[in-house]
Amino acid sequence: MQTISREDYLKAILKIEEESGSVSNQALVEKLNTRPASVTNMLRTLSDAGWVQHEAYKAVHLTASGKSIALSTLRRHRLWEVFLVEKLDFSWDEVHQWAEDLEHVGDEELTNRLDAFLGHPAFDPHGDPIPTAQGQWSDGRNLLPASLTVVGDRIQLKGVVDSGEEFLQHLNSLDIKLGLILEVLQALDFDGSKTVKWPDGRETSLSKQTLQNMLVERLEFQEREQ
Repeated sequence: MQTISREDYLKAILKIEEESGSVSNQALVEKLNTRPASVTNMLRTLSDAGWVQHEAYKAVHLTASGKSIALSTLRRHRLWEVFLVEKLDFSWDEVHQWAEDLEHVGDEELTNRLDAFLGHPAFDPHGDPIPTAQGQWSDGRNLLPASLTVVGDRIQLKGVVDSGEEFLQHLNSLDIKLGLILEVLQALDFDGSKTVKWPDGRETSLSKQTLQNMLVERLEFQEREQ
């Protein structure tokens, strides 16, 4: 039976692989905030268990069984986040650590019942896709960072790149939540900031860093004047 630390490693490998396509020891060190020696030792353990393929100084790859465990862990994590937000009224910036603990609780039967109880959600409170019981995991949406939008765009926030507590609290302070529709009024080349308008007419300036971490869907596009 997998220990919590093994599941966390497999989940981290899956996420890095999805984001960048290649998983290095250093990428795992940064993702898990741990020591290089710890990563090396754990990769040896995971390789011995048949969950990863890894050779020294080469990229790490999940085996079929390792990917299955990683997807199951990620599925539980994101379903618990939905439960905590929708049923227990936690804010989206409060649920990650709770879900980190709860993702290791229960088995497939509990997970499937939780999924059914929640109405089979496709995305978690941060806009991330939830793997299906069959291990299918694909976003399927045409999202882009808000930093790539142009003046005249109407956009809807569908997800975040950074789901850390600090960034989500920053969005809370700006009254920005999933589903919010904004219009891009002005873009400054100097610092990459943009002025956006809320549906109620309010206007505010968003920094380049904030925009880069907001994943949006373009609802209406107007070509920039040549």
